[in-house]
Amino acid sequence: MFWWENEFLQVKAGRLFPAGRDAAAIAGGHGTPLFIYGSERIRANFRRLASGAGPSPGREIRICYALKANAHPGILSLLKNEGAWIDAVSPGEVQAAVRAGFPPGRILFTGTSCGTSDFEPLLRRPGLTINLDALEQFPLLKAARDRIAPGRRVRISVRWNPGLGRGFNPKVITAGARSANGTPVKFGIEPKDVPGLFRRARAAGFDPVGIHQHLGSGWVRDDYPAVLEAVDRIVGLARRLEDEGFPLEFVDFGGGFGARYARSQKPFPVERYLRTLLRRLDEAGIKAPALAVEPGKYLVADAGLVLLRVEYLKRCFGNLFACVNAGTFNTVPRPAIYDTARHEIINATRVDEKPKRKMTIAGHLCETGDVFGIDVRLPEPRPGDLLAVLNAGAYARSMASTFNQRPIPEEILV
Repeated sequence: MFWWENEFLQVKAGRLFPAGRDAAAIAGGHGTPLFIYGSERIRANFRRLASGAGPSPGREIRICYALKANAHPGILSLLKNEGAWIDAVSPGEVQAAVRAGFPPGRILFTGTSCGTSDFEPLLRRPGLTINLDALEQFPLLKAARDRIAPGRRVRISVRWNPGLGRGFNPKVITAGARSANGTPVKFGIEPKDVPGLFRRARAAGFDPVGIHQHLGSGWVRDDYPAVLEAVDRIVGLARRLEDEGFPLEFVDFGGGFGARYARSQKPFPVERYLRTLLRRLDEAGIKAPALAVEPGKYLVADAGLVLLRVEYLKRCFGNLFACVNAGTFNTVPRPAIYDTARHEIINATRVDEKPKRKMTIAGHLCETGDVFGIDVRLPEPRPGDLLAVLNAGAYARSMASTFNQRPIPEEILV
């Protein structure tokens, strides 16, 4: 059995079967390149997370799906039926969630660099919670509220910056003063300013209902101690706010725990983490009835792949290239954006054959960085073979572009 096999991906007679169907047959019906998502794997991921903390009497666990990971309408509908909430970062994402049947009361909007054009459509959806990312957002939100919905007690929460972040790449660290590469972190409100913002909001007729943090993306096992330090910081903030008379509805610990992208990767201990969150809230005497987390990759990454067709093999200066009929920017742009991002690539036509050669999987864009993988060991492909790029269920189609006027491929949910 291969390390990546699960409810969605299986191997039969040396061929790849996504969701119990022959990849070659699917490609024959839809063409390539093609995104394929597995509904049963997404459902299994959600249910495993929902039950992972065990019994939580008196404390609701809200699983707020990070819609930016994958906005496929069928995936949103599936997650709605499973009981998910939504973490949205733009008015467009809010609209997509509402179209999929999510009521505004189950949507948390967390935007950065937001202005009036962002707040106005949000205020037309009563019940939605607006998570403030900057002190400077509040007067803009208040002015929009007073114009569009005067007197309404709009639900708000506050995204604070706990002073430390964690992520698999400097570009995805979203807390602390600066990322690991020196980039100033633009997200969140400094700790010293949070209580004052709560007081201003209440005095202005808003309803401050929660606090939120997000450290970064792609945690692995070694990140656990640092993540717990940030957990203790937000629990301390919750204690202070409740002591000041603010009855919190939720404490949102954000996302960050993701999928396994490589055999060597040591996964973040998600179930242990959830149990620890509950325990820390209980030990601190936090009365907020809800605990929230915001998974994206964890729910959908390993439930998706993209199928590519090999056009030909090319040899040049001792390098071997498998040249395929898609580009990274149009399908799986993460390796081109994040230099530490990797996706497992397999020969879906002859999975069981022994890897014989190292090769580069080259896309068809006019860009040197348009490669799906370098020094990938595969059974040497033949023209017409299908390659599958795994873990393409999250931040693939949603980040894709039409660079070089190449189309973004079709998606199917099976």
